[in-house]
Amino acid sequence: MNIRIGERIKLLRKKNKITQDELAGVLKVTAQAVSRWENCASDPDIALIPSIANFFNISIDELFGYCQEREKKIDELLEKVQILSFQNTREDVNFDECISLLRAGLAEFPGNEKIMHKLACVLTDTGWMRHSQWLSYGEDGHIINCFDHQKSNEYWNEAIILFETLIKNSQINDIKTNSVFNLIMLYRNIGEYQKAILLSDTLPEIRYSREIMLATATDGKMQAGYLGNALLELAYVFAEQLVYALVNNKANFDTNMPIEKIKGVISVFYLISENGDFGIYHREVCYLYLYLSRLQYEKGLQSDAFISLDLALEQAKKYDEFAINKNEYYKSPLLKYTKCKTESFIKSGSLVKNLPNDWPMWANPDYTKVKEEIIKDPRWTLWVEKTKI
Repeated sequence: MNIRIGERIKLLRKKNKITQDELAGVLKVTAQAVSRWENCASDPDIALIPSIANFFNISIDELFGYCQEREKKIDELLEKVQILSFQNTREDVNFDECISLLRAGLAEFPGNEKIMHKLACVLTDTGWMRHSQWLSYGEDGHIINCFDHQKSNEYWNEAIILFETLIKNSQINDIKTNSVFNLIMLYRNIGEYQKAILLSDTLPEIRYSREIMLATATDGKMQAGYLGNALLELAYVFAEQLVYALVNNKANFDTNMPIEKIKGVISVFYLISENGDFGIYHREVCYLYLYLSRLQYEKGLQSDAFISLDLALEQAKKYDEFAINKNEYYKSPLLKYTKCKTESFIKSGSLVKNLPNDWPMWANPDYTKVKEEIIKDPRWTLWVEKTKI
């Protein structure tokens, strides 16, 4: 055999903490035979290959190492697309290139779930970017989706087919779950509310989410770690849903109520981590401050708005610093056993320098008028300069 299968057997055996004697007993050979394989002095009999692969719960291709090169090439493609996609966060830079790369990847690796999922996600993002007039406020003041227009969104129509296929066939749990999330959103966007509701009803309640169940499944310091992760993720989801609840009804913005609500949700993060150590969640707190500044300026609280902008900048700096250091654990009491999430594709300084473009983060209600006003304020120019330092 040209493939050094003995080295693969040794690697798999040690990874699974199996002794040579134990492996030999399962395969009904001598320990000396296993030792010779692993030292590349001889190869296992061809008839043993299926039994060896089955014992380690892998395919024969994986046993011979064929999958390693294939997976490496797929991972390199996905990483390249991820880096390119990040450039599309604020403008249409290279969506077409990303789509072409992924289509070529699917041609080379037909049916690969990772590539198919990434293509569906990129198509979804492209549809958002190139069909921007996607919602409005109805006569009753609540947000409605302009689904008659969006039904012709060719990117979303293709993404829907891909997500439907992944939900039906994917063996990767995270891909299947994410596909359900995206498909529900896309069904809503094109007016297929019943399909969206039926798919949503297949999901568990919040209390049975992975983050909460991991905390339920453990105790001691391990449980403390999972509890911290659940608290931060719940705070993030709560903040997102609160903003959506605000923007859903335009009448909410007739008073200062949204300002107090946004302040309140920011305080939730400090309730969990009183020393302000949020890891990747610094970004979410940063965006909340950006939105708060818009609301404050709109209501004539200009000085407060610029205080919020400075606080947003402070959070962005902490996020970019975290992107460099990638601390393993949080430092606050409730979170000291919680491992920090990381995002390898984020580059240092990327959040700070893009703050003026990100402002005010949430676009609803329409912020055109307040943007025209705030950028004329000399303090805006000074704040923008701070983001360049």
